[in-house]
Amino acid sequence: MSDVHSDQLLSEVAALPQLPGVYRYFDAAGAVLYVGKARNLKKRVANYFQKSHGGTRIGHMISKIVRMETTVVRSEAEALLLENNLIKTLKPRYNILFRDDKSYPYLKIASHEFPRLAYYRGAVDKKHRYFGPYPSAWAVKESIQLLQKVFKLRTCEDTVYANRTRPCLLYQIKRCTGPCVGYITPEAYAQDVASAEAFLMGDTQLVLSKLESRMTGHAEKLEFEQAAELRNQMSAISRVLHQQSIEIASDKDVDILAVKVQGGKACVNLAMVRGGRHLGDRAYFPVHVEDAAQIHHGELDAEEGVAPVPADSIEVQVLEAFIAQHYIDVPVPATLVLSHLVGRELIEAISQQAGARVTAVFQPREQRRHWLEMAETNAGLQLARLLAEEGSQQARTRALADALELAPDDLDNFRVECFDISHTAGEATQASCVVFERHTMQNREYRRYNIEGITPGDDYAAMRQVLHRRYGKLAEAMAAETDAPPMGDAGGVGSDAPPKTRAARMPDLVLVDGGKGQVSMAREVFSELGLALSLIVGVEKGEGRKVGLEELVFADGREKVYLGKDSAALMLVAQIRDEAHRFAITGMRAKRAKVRVGGSQLEDIPGIGPKRRARLLQRFGGIRGVAAASVEDIASVEGIATDLAEEIYRALH
Repeated sequence: MSDVHSDQLLSEVAALPQLPGVYRYFDAAGAVLYVGKARNLKKRVANYFQKSHGGTRIGHMISKIVRMETTVVRSEAEALLLENNLIKTLKPRYNILFRDDKSYPYLKIASHEFPRLAYYRGAVDKKHRYFGPYPSAWAVKESIQLLQKVFKLRTCEDTVYANRTRPCLLYQIKRCTGPCVGYITPEAYAQDVASAEAFLMGDTQLVLSKLESRMTGHAEKLEFEQAAELRNQMSAISRVLHQQSIEIASDKDVDILAVKVQGGKACVNLAMVRGGRHLGDRAYFPVHVEDAAQIHHGELDAEEGVAPVPADSIEVQVLEAFIAQHYIDVPVPATLVLSHLVGRELIEAISQQAGARVTAVFQPREQRRHWLEMAETNAGLQLARLLAEEGSQQARTRALADALELAPDDLDNFRVECFDISHTAGEATQASCVVFERHTMQNREYRRYNIEGITPGDDYAAMRQVLHRRYGKLAEAMAAETDAPPMGDAGGVGSDAPPKTRAARMPDLVLVDGGKGQVSMAREVFSELGLALSLIVGVEKGEGRKVGLEELVFADGREKVYLGKDSAALMLVAQIRDEAHRFAITGMRAKRAKVRVGGSQLEDIPGIGPKRRARLLQRFGGIRGVAAASVEDIASVEGIATDLAEEIYRALH
């Protein structure tokens, strides 16, 4: 492999120290290809460049390396933590990567004389008490309802609490003790809060013994009403323990992790036990599994002299990647129950990061075994669902390609861009472009285009403008790349194109929402740009504009095609077309609202704040009235001097 790499890179490899560290490989575009760790940087990295890896995935990756960065650390644990921090941050192409998820929700007991129960998501602070994290919002809300039934703590906002003159419905249905109107003393409420906290931490027997002691005390004082309330509380707790007897165990905080790999996809199912209660689970699906596994299997650890990792260890790789990446941001419980045995150094590293001992249990017994079996079953079900969905999505993509007689080189990268025009009687005209690729909508690549300089309501002119803006520069780049007029090959730009050109390659299909008129306009634009007319397809409404009767109109002279209302290809076309329409409508409405209230046009003018803007809009009836006013008329508004009126007039004309 050395003949494809620069002398500078090879000299950097030769100069690496024999110390633990982390290495990063970059391609010509500066994108990160791979992040790895090593006990001995020199031996591990040199192993990539000294051996021939043929046409394998690892060989393909190594051929792309043009630059390398390394960081020396003090220990293997530090290397492991840094490696996975970099993987989460840089998102390399050939590492197993778990996408960032929303932060986990917590149950919060807010600091107050009468603390309240609340659902919370975000960074925690020391002012309040937090319990969790929970796997889902539903799990938090279910726990809040449980605590309301048993301990009757308030859930209302402080502003509502401070302004109550009589108790709310929750008091009437015995879900709150009415602290807002003084129906419970701060001392008694504090005891309920302490019991709720102990219950959440799993100290149920302690809670029951304290409640029994309080009940006995009230009974001895002949305070039978208070004693009855505590008796009812104890009964409620006992019912909860009975209902959740399967889930209650001696363990307080445990995470159960099960991994399943099939068909090049993987699923990690995380089940969470907090305070001895099984709170539910959540499934995670990593990306780059096949590439990362092949690279890992192709490595020969020169520093240890061991054979390549067995193929059946892909589950271990996925599980280790999840543990290392997940617990960077999420608190790790004292015990992890695992479906596969992971490296001891990984558990030591997360223990070091957490500042507390973490125990990993493989092949558990009794209750833990039951939890793990449930997690393994859920992992299998979730992965089967994913594979079924992806199979269905791939089938739709294939059906569309076949129906349009297209033959993409790579069906997974089959790209469709769809355009729609939206306005209200010519006002706030916008064009939308949505993108379908890798068998799903790519909403990060959606774009909106403000259409200006056309006759209001002229959809054809709007389509002409957006297509020129979308593909004009790309056509020029393609022409420059080939040193010839662009031929508009449906396959897009070649693989040796500059990075920017590849990222904005021509799609395999351009859909326009409209019939012959819009297709004719698109045909004119593509002819001017020298792009292939076979890319353009219009979606024409059928008879009576009924859904399922749409016909496809082609720009290259082919006859119309009716796919049939049950066609998988038509379902995909309809999905893409409807998404373009939705995206255009939402953008148009936002723009129209901004224009009608004078949103940013006035506030962008120095000296115009909310009050002056409101006076102007009230005087002239909207932004159009302000634009139609003279400088003298504008200056007659309270707070608007002549020089500011002139500035407003210039900004709106």
